[in-house]
Amino acid sequence: MSTSAPLDPDAVQWSAPAGGRESRPLLVLLHGYGADERDLFGLVPYLPPGFAVAAVRAPLAPPFPAPGYSWYPIEGLDNRDPAHVTAAASRFIVWTDAAASAHPSIGLLGFSQGAAVALQAMRLDPARFSFAVNLSGYVTPGDLPGDAALAELRPPVFWGRGTNDDVIPGFLVEHTTEWLPGHVELSGRVYPGLSHSVSEAELADVRVFLEKRLEGPAAPD
Repeated sequence: MSTSAPLDPDAVQWSAPAGGRESRPLLVLLHGYGADERDLFGLVPYLPPGFAVAAVRAPLAPPFPAPGYSWYPIEGLDNRDPAHVTAAASRFIVWTDAAASAHPSIGLLGFSQGAAVALQAMRLDPARFSFAVNLSGYVTPGDLPGDAALAELRPPVFWGRGTNDDVIPGFLVEHTTEWLPGHVELSGRVYPGLSHSVSEAELADVRVFLEKRLEGPAAPD
């Protein structure tokens, strides 16, 4: 599949039917490598009910025999190329133009590769996204034109990761640790013993973070 493939507008799971959800703030779920839109949609019962939730499917098919979908390639000599992450985030922003523009606000929750895309989308269009939840993901190295504006807006970002996560390279964790505090209002937690996954304790923290977003932009973390 082409790396320029758009998101499939029909490959989205919504928590509410069209016609009533548009008045509610939107929370978009971006799954990780090898998964699909059904993966993170299973988290909906753990999230505050005030959001309309959309779980979108990444557009690329990983090389056989890997299952599911991916946002950008991680195989070969150009794996984790920042340009691929930027292209994926740009395609996601196009989807929001078509599917999410009627909502009063848009927040993002991504896992792993999906979290990297969520943060990159926020950097490309800082005024569009109200907040982000970064679960086991990272900030892509390199400068983007929207970084200065993001540092001015400083949207809330929650970052959760496990001490036993051996999937995200250490240099990307270090870069994210250095980069996020200078550009966003950062909160989060490192979970002892957690691997490249999500725990009940992390979900509880995410729910608190999201509930504060429903209270309004002035709500303290």
